Amino acid sequence: MAQTLAPIAALLLSVGLVLFGHGLQTTLLPLAANLADFTDIAIGVLSSGYYIGFVVGCLVSPYVIMRAGHIRAFAAIVSLMSAAAIIHPIVIEPFSWTLIRFVSGLCLSGFYLIVESWLNEHASNANRGAVMSVYIVILYSAMTLGQLSLTGFDISTFVPFAIASVAVSVAVIPISMTRSAQPAPITLVRFRPIALYRNSPAAMVGGFVIGMGNAAIWTLSPLYASDIGLDTKNAAYFASAVVFGGAVAQWPIGRLSDRMDRRYVLVAMGTLSALAALFVVLISPTDPLVAIALAGLMGILTQPTYAVAVAHGFDHAETDAFVETSSGLLLANGIGSVIGPFAAAFLMDRTGANGLFYWMIGVESLLAIYVLWRLARRSAVTAGDRTDYEYATTAQLGAIITPDPLDVEDPNVIPPEEFPAYEIPSEDENAEAELRAPTEERVIERAGAS
Repeated sequence: MAQTLAPIAALLLSVGLVLFGHGLQTTLLPLAANLADFTDIAIGVLSSGYYIGFVVGCLVSPYVIMRAGHIRAFAAIVSLMSAAAIIHPIVIEPFSWTLIRFVSGLCLSGFYLIVESWLNEHASNANRGAVMSVYIVILYSAMTLGQLSLTGFDISTFVPFAIASVAVSVAVIPISMTRSAQPAPITLVRFRPIALYRNSPAAMVGGFVIGMGNAAIWTLSPLYASDIGLDTKNAAYFASAVVFGGAVAQWPIGRLSDRMDRRYVLVAMGTLSALAALFVVLISPTDPLVAIALAGLMGILTQPTYAVAVAHGFDHAETDAFVETSSGLLLANGIGSVIGPFAAAFLMDRTGANGLFYWMIGVESLLAIYVLWRLARRSAVTAGDRTDYEYATTAQLGAIITPDPLDVEDPNVIPPEEFPAYEIPSEDENAEAELRAPTEERVIERAGAS
């Protein structure tokens, strides 16, 4: 395992640093916005702004990488993320924070694209599962640690914003110093909603609806915790419980879906999530331990559903269409994620803290009802045609992670020779470069002569 991870150790270290800063911001911003007297609707809008940026980034990031290459694109994206993080306490105003969150979402999608394509390049069929497992464990662990780190800071000060910015800034160093070759080619995101819907309606509509629910509880759980009277420390525990619950449930729920029609799993998860949200509304917890336990339960029931929906989409897709299917479902989920935080925040503004869970009741019920209807409309795939649950689909993009190495003949793949950043210099250009920059051997010779 150590030999497998050594070439990508710098990349994984950078992932941990960036996701630590991102996790810290995810919990910090709703609480800081609430402290600054932003309305619930304004907090919902800035949360949706992040997902708008994420969707746009999925579309434009491949071209940034084509132009600059993975390493330089990584450095530019992470530097911009760091700058965005530190601007929050300087300009405390809802519209400005929405724009900043848009930039953060734009950068994060590019970051995930670079990281996951890099991992795919270095993984083989023999070790791809192990590599992706380590990546996803680091991803969720770093985000959870970032959220929990908020318990040590005063959110009314500049300090937590600075810590988030520093963590993201330092992430540039391991990648800048790596001797590992940067990857190529890279996948282009192509979204054909009609074809995707015809191929797997439950996966596409399910992915969209899941985005509306998961994004809402992911981004607004700190605000809910604050509204029910929890202090900053317990609000951080509450928000991290959602993420942690989802992380530990991914694998067992995925494996369960391998043993039956995945739509039954989606119906069960949607139904149980709606019931759990209804329970939260009925008891309106104020005890921190009870509230945090319920947050963990909601994470267990809601967060694994997207990966199950993607696996269901793969069950109905040809092997060479996995990249397009995963990309399309990602964008459908992203569009749903834009709607979710705003709609849930609107309900919270009108009905109080429970508005978040009113939204979850409605969304999760819609998921269960729609998928149940699809069960009556289409027979299940046979066990032999069902693909194995891919743990990689729990990644933030997943579109880059494929069961086999990318085929450069695939029209969705940009071949290396079309990357401006990877153009091979001509012989004349090489000769000119050699005259301008002495080689390592010449430097050694000159040092010896002196």
